[in-house]
Parts: sequence; C-alpha cells; structure tokens
Amino acid sequence: MKTKQSVLALVVLVLAVLACQSQLPAAVQPTGEVQPVATISPSDTSVINPVAQQDNLVALYDGVSAGTVAILTDLGSGSGFVYDGDGHIITNFHVIDGANLIEVRFTSGFMAYGTVIGTDTDSDVAVIKVDAPAEELHPLPLGDSDSLKVGQTVIAIGNPFGLDTTMTVGIISALGRTLDSAHESPDGNLFTAGDIIQTDAAINPGNSGGPLFNINGEVVGINRAIRTTSFTDTGEPINSGIGFAISINMVKRVTPSLIADGKYDYPFLGISSMDSLSLEMVNALGLKSFTGAYVTSVVAGGPADKAGIIAGDKSTSVPGLLAGGDLIVAIDGQETRTFDEMLAYLITHKSPGDTVVLTVLRGEEKVDVTITLDKRP
Repeated sequence: MKTKQSVLALVVLVLAVLACQSQLPAAVQPTGEVQPVATISPSDTSVINPVAQQDNLVALYDGVSAGTVAILTDLGSGSGFVYDGDGHIITNFHVIDGANLIEVRFTSGFMAYGTVIGTDTDSDVAVIKVDAPAEELHPLPLGDSDSLKVGQTVIAIGNPFGLDTTMTVGIISALGRTLDSAHESPDGNLFTAGDIIQTDAAINPGNSGGPLFNINGEVVGINRAIRTTSFTDTGEPINSGIGFAISINMVKRVTPSLIADGKYDYPFLGISSMDSLSLEMVNALGLKSFTGAYVTSVVAGGPADKAGIIAGDKSTSVPGLLAGGDLIVAIDGQETRTFDEMLAYLITHKSPGDTVVLTVLRGEEKVDVTITLDKRP
C-alpha cells in the first residue's frame, strides 16, 4: 500500500521505502564499456591520513557520479545507475511501481524518458531502458558483495529529497539481513528478500535505487530502505543510521533475466522458520543447539514437504511455540546459524530445479535431506 511518504510499518520501528517525495501516498557483468575508476589503495594503511582519505573520496565521486541518475515519475522520485552501454538503468521496483511516466536525469543535465523492461518484486529491482547517446552512458563497475566485511567503508550516491547526485559515507553495519518483499505468497503472506546489506551511510527519501559503492568505486549494493522512528514536519522519514541495500551479487543474478525475459524466478523451499530463539524457547523445544533455523511450518505439497522436512506440532510451555520440528544447521555442507544465512545462500547460489542438501537436527539425530527446489509461486 502506498502512502504519501511510502512508509511501511515494521514491528515498532518503521521501514521507510524510499521512492520518496511522492505526490501520492547465473551472474554476468553488464555489456558495454565500463568506465575506469581509480583504485583507492593508501600507501600506509597503518596511518590514517585525513587529507589522503579526503582526496580518495573526491576521486571516487569524480569517477562514478556520471554513472548515477535521478529518476522522476508522476508519483515521486528516486535514484538509479547506468548498467550497460545499451541504455539499461537499474533502480528499485518501488521507485517506478505504478508510474505512467518515467524521466531519467543524468548528471550532465541530459534527460530522457525511460521504459520499464523488467521488474522483480522479490528483490525490489527494476530495469528501465533509455534512448541516450553513447557519451551520456557511463556504466558503473560491479563489485562482489560476497567479499564484503562489516566495518568496511561504503559510499551512497543518490537523489535524497530531490537533491541530485548527493554523496554520503558510512560503513557496512551488518550483512545477510532480510526484509519483506513485495511478492505475496498464495496464503497472503509476503515472501522474504534476503542477502540484504545494512549500512549507516545516510540514506533518505529519494536515495532508493541508487548505488552503494565500496572504496574502490565498485557498486556493491542498491539502496532500498531505511528503518526509523523519526519524521519531518511533513511526515517524511529521517535517516537514523540504519539503512538497507540489495546486494550486488543478487542484482547480478536477477538483471540479465529481467533484460531478456522481463522477470526472474526464485528458488522455493516451502518452509517457514523461526530465528533468534531465546534460551527459554531453546529449552522448551528441547533443542541440542543454540543456532540454526527452526522449522515452524512446511507448505503442503512443496519441495520441503515432499523431501520429508518436519515442522513443529507439539505444544510447549511457550504459548504458540510447537516442538518437534527440524532444526536446519547446514545447507550444502555450509553451517547455517540463522534462517537469514540459509536464505542468502539459497537465493544467490541456487535456481528452480537445482537440488540442495539440508542438514537437520531431528531430536538426537543429524539427518541430511536432499530437496529439489521449485520456483516461488
């Protein structure tokens, strides 16, 4: 549901979808010439040189800003960036959702109308195409989000509050977060978007769809949303240091399919899971591990159900908590401490029709279960 500020309530906080200033509530690199960006490598990493850091950020901005764009629609505004030399622009789905008119504004001042050629409601990615001369198209280099570490410097460039090509700097605060997607499941719930980057780089209304860079000027994410409890006098959400970006490795999987087919199919297990179990819950469930993804429900007839994954069905001392379910502790031999970790691996490494091996604790027994993945319905 759209509101004037495009804000979604999330628990007691607010997840602000940033198509802001609204007037109404198998991985490949891009084609085309990628513009070179100066690599930032301080000569002595043991000494922090403020002047050198400043010069590095100035050089980065000069090298990549021409590849960023502002996106204006009849409903609001957002950000995006040039994906390839064929005129493909990447942004968020929610930036262009429902728009009848899309205008792309380049940093040079050149403007062109955009046509939506593919959308993905699961990851909140959209690809639009513009007819622009070659000298206006500066594809940005894509990084590897799997190599990111908490604490690394990241830079956001976008269109907050309509202020074109604004640069903010922060760090990676966490990796592997999840958010609700805009894709509704048959039972009326929302599917989960995974492999989300959390950052404290200032992200505000209008930043949605813009690039998040590493210190080398490579795009490592697409800025998507913020979580906040603060608002302006007009009701617009204010950055609180908790922003979220779609990982670029997810984008690299999705985008070629959006360009070729207009859509992307996600792998589907057919389970619901509980994360962050309290000690009381662990004891009530009788689990032999403090970490893992506890299966709370299994979709009837889905891949996990067919493979024999078990959900909890026995009452416990904790109201609403059912014991007897499998605890997923690994996927394809990789340790899974949380459902978020499992989901991140699944959506960035697997496709419908692939098989995965889930290692589960079933009482005292450790069991390997092979599952053939379907696509999200």
